[in-house]
This record gives sequence, structure tokens and C-alpha cells, in this order.
Amino acid sequence: MVRISNFVFNFINIFPFFLGLVAVVASIYFRVHGATVCQNTLRNPLLITGLVLFVISLLAFIGSCCNAKIFLTVYSILMVLVILALTGLTLFVIVVTNKGVARKIAGLGFSEYRLEDYSGWLQHNFVKNNKWDQIRSCLSDSHVCKTLHSHATFSGFIKQKFSSIQSGCCKPPAYCKFVYKNATYWVVPESGPDVPDSDCRTWSNDQRKLCYNCESCKGGVLSNIRKEWRLLAIINICILILLIIAFNIGCAIRKTRKSDDTNSTP
Repeated sequence: MVRISNFVFNFINIFPFFLGLVAVVASIYFRVHGATVCQNTLRNPLLITGLVLFVISLLAFIGSCCNAKIFLTVYSILMVLVILALTGLTLFVIVVTNKGVARKIAGLGFSEYRLEDYSGWLQHNFVKNNKWDQIRSCLSDSHVCKTLHSHATFSGFIKQKFSSIQSGCCKPPAYCKFVYKNATYWVVPESGPDVPDSDCRTWSNDQRKLCYNCESCKGGVLSNIRKEWRLLAIINICILILLIIAFNIGCAIRKTRKSDDTNSTP
């Protein structure tokens, strides 16, 4: 029975072991080679989660294969802490990303984004004060708008697949009713913008500026971050299920070995 439990225990711990290794490598890759704005927000959580999973799985392998009870004890304590922390993190991610929805534009093939549609925590930590300056600079340097077909007709333009960042940062909001010339060049009507909105006044045909200072651009970035964090929450839930199963088996193995030691003592 113990051998079967050991096999199942080690088999289950293979997944968090390699998952942790992949997370650490991915985090280091993003740090060294650069990444998208949203990937950068996941860099530190990936590194911390990966290191924790790697170390705990390593303790599990050593404790199980070498019959080292101290490693299994440390493993069990760390697992309780990790399960509680991961549960708290997952709930937090779900709460701060619960608010936020794209607004479909009737007759057009893309959605638009408003900053006020997202949680105050996301706004404060990513797009408020000086934080936006760095993100805006990265957006400009990454040429995220270059992938749009600049010579397409308007009907062809609206049929393109826009990312949330492209929709918010590479064109003026649809309600401004600007005249389309190409993907990143729009003309203000002689009568002025259709709506007296700050984004309509902020738009610039300067390719280094476009709508990078628009509230819609900030909303698009937060939409992307929300999507990435929602994915992180799903991954965390899967990890939690594996960790809880592994923790229960680990406790059973530790109790069995403790009982065997007690019985073998004269």
C-alpha cells in the first residue's frame, strides 16, 4: 500500500515540479528578452509561484524516495502555507478582475474600452500617476499599431481583428466620428469632434503619439491585463487541486511511516 501511495504521490508531484520549472524559465525569459506589457505584469508572480512549486516538489521527492520524515514534515507545513496563499491570491485576482467589460460598437467589427469600467485597484496600480508613462513608452516602442493594415479601405479596416490594446490605442474612439484615411491617420471633421470628449481631443496623427494618452488606451491595456490575470486564476485553481491531492497523500504516507516506526520499536 505504501509503495502504491509513494508512486501516486511522486507521480502527482511531477506536474507541479515541471510546472514550477516552466514558470521560472518563462519569468527569466520575459526579464531577459523583454515581453508585452501584460506579460510583464505576470513576471514576478510567475517567478515566485514557480520557485515555490519547484522547491516543494523537490522536498516531496526527497522525503518519499529517501524515507526522510523531516522532509515530509517540512513539505506538509509548506503545503498548508502555499495552499492558503494560493487560495488568497486566486480570490484576490478574481475580485480585482471581476469588473471590466468590452463595449461592442454597433455595425463595426471591434470593441472599445473605457477606463472607468475597470476596478480601482487595477487603475491605481497600472495606469495612474507615473506608472502610465512607462507603459505608454513601451507601447510606442513596440510598434503595436504597425500590424494593422494601413492601406485598407474603411470596410476592410473594421473587419480586421483588433486586440484590446490596438482598439484603444491605435485609433480614435468611434464616437468621435473622425474621417478615416488609413489605420492610423484620421481627419477631424470641420465641425469638430462629434462628442466633446477628452479622447477626441487627445488623438494625434503623430505615429509616436496616436491615442497612447487616451483613456480608451488605458482601458484597452487594463482589458489585456484582466484577460491575462483571469488566465492566471484558472491556472492557480488547477494547481490548487493538484496540491490538495498531493498534500492528502503526503499526510497519509507520513502517518503510515510514523505508525510503522512505532510498531517496529521494541
